[in-house]
Amino acid sequence: MSPPTVAITFACYNQVDYTRQCVDSMVRHGQDLSRLVVVDNCSHDDTRAYLRSLPLGGLIFNQDNLGCGVAWNQGVLALQADWSIIMNNDVLVSAGWLHNLIEAAEEYQLRVISPAMIEGALDYDFDAFAANAGVKMKQALRLGVGHAVCMAVHRSVWMEIGYFQPVPKLLGYEDTMFFHELDKAGIKPGITGRSWLHHYGSVTQTAMKLERGLSQKDELGYRYNHHLLRQSWLERKLKKLARTRQLKAWRDAEVRQFGFSMHGQRENESFHWL
Repeated sequence: MSPPTVAITFACYNQVDYTRQCVDSMVRHGQDLSRLVVVDNCSHDDTRAYLRSLPLGGLIFNQDNLGCGVAWNQGVLALQADWSIIMNNDVLVSAGWLHNLIEAAEEYQLRVISPAMIEGALDYDFDAFAANAGVKMKQALRLGVGHAVCMAVHRSVWMEIGYFQPVPKLLGYEDTMFFHELDKAGIKPGITGRSWLHHYGSVTQTAMKLERGLSQKDELGYRYNHHLLRQSWLERKLKKLARTRQLKAWRDAEVRQFGFSMHGQRENESFHWL
């Protein structure tokens, strides 16, 4: 049988330095850029000039900032594959990240899977950390959760639940809606400790809040986006409590077994496990 095809896409809005670091990390670890589609949401820095210099598999320039949902759909459809990797542009990948991600998905028969990650300052040796963590946590899995910082989605998922909500004003709520649809369809995502990335942490959303005169505590999207879930306040509250308890249980078990967990925050030159 032929190996599964894989395509990667991310959206960007300004923040060219982070985009460059992301692409450089892919190249450093052998990623073929002809499998990467980048969708630019009307950047006004040097992003477009930089993207034009790359041998990408696809490059889409939007005339407005259409949001993540629209851009992700554009990227996924521009280069269709068995597996689509949807990710942020403010991340660094590690050696074997893509192979390990798909390998874990196939081993556990998952159709949506995310890598483990460290968020925050890059004041540590990420490559060394990821190499060690990927071996130690090769069989570790958090079943039933995922994240849109990076996720691999099998093409059968698009046929079953559709694509991302193409509504620009959602402004970051597209991933919540997507995972909600997965839950309704009974499709369980997962996070694997076999693949790792470093995430600087919502760089684009932070910049967009500044552009709009919002504080970092304010929501970027419409405050009543949660109405789209069609859940009562009590239902949402109970689900949040259950999720918080489960995440804590995973963290505690992983720290006991490995000395770290699948989700870390880097602050003041120290790791905090989540």
